[in-house]
Amino acid sequence: MGVDNSLNLEKFCENFKVEVIDIKDEESSGTDWDKENSIEFDMVGIDASLANAFRRILIAEVPTMAIEKVLIANNTSVVQDEVLAHRLGLIPIKVDPRLFEYKSENDAATEKNTIVFKLHVKCGKDSTRLTVKSDQLKWLPGGSELPMAAADSSSKIKTYTSFSCSQDSLPEFSNNPITPAYPDITIARLRSGQEIELEAHVVKGLGKTHAKWSPVSTAWYRMLPEVVLLQDVRGENAEELVKKCPAKVFDIEDG
Repeated sequence: MGVDNSLNLEKFCENFKVEVIDIKDEESSGTDWDKENSIEFDMVGIDASLANAFRRILIAEVPTMAIEKVLIANNTSVVQDEVLAHRLGLIPIKVDPRLFEYKSENDAATEKNTIVFKLHVKCGKDSTRLTVKSDQLKWLPGGSELPMAAADSSSKIKTYTSFSCSQDSLPEFSNNPITPAYPDITIARLRSGQEIELEAHVVKGLGKTHAKWSPVSTAWYRMLPEVVLLQDVRGENAEELVKKCPAKVFDIEDG
């Protein structure tokens, strides 16, 4: 076919480069939910298979923090417990995952592998409806506040986490509290007298385990086209070529 598809690591390292074209981290409209966070970059010196590998890594292999365990103390809303837990899991958390360790099923929940949020809202009898939003999730830097069953009345009350110190005493969080990335995400709507009380435990994970840990909503690539004219284009043909090109990359030279 006249194409060399072999991979030479030394030549790849020499020719491959990444050029960042655009980074957006700002509001595209009036609400926090409509923030547009994106990055556009060119990968030069790479073929489609490796470009697609980078795309899949972005989706499945970059760690993030997400709500994994939801402990529901009271839920009298119309949203079932399972649906409520699923909604909470999809709320992005604004925190650097590099500051935390992975937590397995057998590991104790500590300040190094777990973040705890509390949600306790109630619609008063005088209110017709209350919208529960993500900004009502309150960070508990000291860990869980829900008691576990004690062995006897004299035993010390034990919670679902084993924090040795408060997370807000750590330098990385002292002036940078942990919050949901967007404060305006609707979690549920309560009618008069309805109540939700729960704890949400955030852990580190990967998108290949569950989509809630994927750092991107979508990641895609396209091939950079290369146009080669086999002969000079003159006169009316040149004018027609300029008009038909949607990207407006051609121009007519006097000569």
